[in-house]
Amino acid sequence: MEADAARSASPVRRLDRESAALRVRRLRAARARATALLVGVTALFVAVTLAGVHGTFLGYVQAGAEASMVGGAADWFAVTALFRHPLGLPIPHTAVIVERKDQFAVTLGQFVQENFLNADVLAERIRSALLVPRLAAWLADGANAARFSRHAADFVVEVAEALRDEDVQRLFTAELTRAADAVEVAPLAGRALRAILAGGHHAEVFSTIMSAADRYLADHHEELRDRFESEAPRWVPDAVYRLVFDRLFARLRQRLAEMAANPHDETRRELEEWIAGLPERLETSPELRERGENLKRAVLGSAELRDWSSSLWQKSKDALRAQAADPGSELRRRLAEALAAAGRRVESDRRIRESLERVVESGARTFADQFHDELADLVTGTIERWDAAETSSQLELLLGRDLQFIRINGTVVGAGVGLALHAIALALA
Repeated sequence: MEADAARSASPVRRLDRESAALRVRRLRAARARATALLVGVTALFVAVTLAGVHGTFLGYVQAGAEASMVGGAADWFAVTALFRHPLGLPIPHTAVIVERKDQFAVTLGQFVQENFLNADVLAERIRSALLVPRLAAWLADGANAARFSRHAADFVVEVAEALRDEDVQRLFTAELTRAADAVEVAPLAGRALRAILAGGHHAEVFSTIMSAADRYLADHHEELRDRFESEAPRWVPDAVYRLVFDRLFARLRQRLAEMAANPHDETRRELEEWIAGLPERLETSPELRERGENLKRAVLGSAELRDWSSSLWQKSKDALRAQAADPGSELRRRLAEALAAAGRRVESDRRIRESLERVVESGARTFADQFHDELADLVTGTIERWDAAETSSQLELLLGRDLQFIRINGTVVGAGVGLALHAIALALA
């Protein structure tokens, strides 16, 4: 179980462009070539030595084969010692990767911290890369801006989907309540009504009130009649009360129509005077202020408001999804236009460009100063969690084929050195 967990923590093979099986085959082939060359020069040395011939030519062959054999064996030992104990013998300073993995992790973490997460290094890299001008030129192209707008719209949708509906509804309600608490309803309504009346809209206000009253009566005829009948004595026939109600109801609607049609109607003038004084009463009356606040609190705490805010959020998300999915939508079109315009503005305005470069550089410096220790610890901690044997095996698959050429080179170079030394020895003899 622990071994499986350790293997799962080994370095991820995402950089492999070749399959593991192909790497194994290539490593075996390279290893076989290097070993075959070492075996060949060893056999040549043994054969020449057993022949006992000491002629000039064979002397060079013997010296070259001997040095080649020594060089190849030494390089075999060096390459093997990186990944495992040669011949399984626990020789000191072998199986270097396995034994020194944690020290390597610390060293690599320090190297990354000093050479990649250094504020000066990052700032210099950003300046030399010309990030802001290149990004501005890229965005100024309408096609690029359109592609970026698609990703930006998708990102907005993903953020909206990630938010919990309950949290959004709670936030909306809290913000609406906070904003509403700062405003008194009655004085606000008084000022609004005063502005309407000051504009000479008395008639429109009165007509609106009359129309609303008439519409209410028409929409609640049955309800009002039932309430009227419920108040009647039981000994009075229902038909009588219905007849009385219908006459009163029709007369009331007729009276409303007369007041709406006749500007000189006495009742209408009295109502208009009452309406004209209403703004001052709304602004100054403590009783009306209290009623307004009670009404406000009732509305803010109502289930209808919660349902409305929830439906509003759902409709907003649906609209965002539809806009993000449609290449010709208003959202994506406006995003693309804004991005392209921003790119052209940065391209043409040197001050903006330099200001953005300073912002990016300052951000990079702040990031490096604040998080370089954490990122270095991340590198160190990640490598320390890798399984040592698995790490060594994977690195051998990655580097082993090239290292086998070191063995071949050592064998060939050894032969050359042996020939040179033999020639020097003959010349000095």
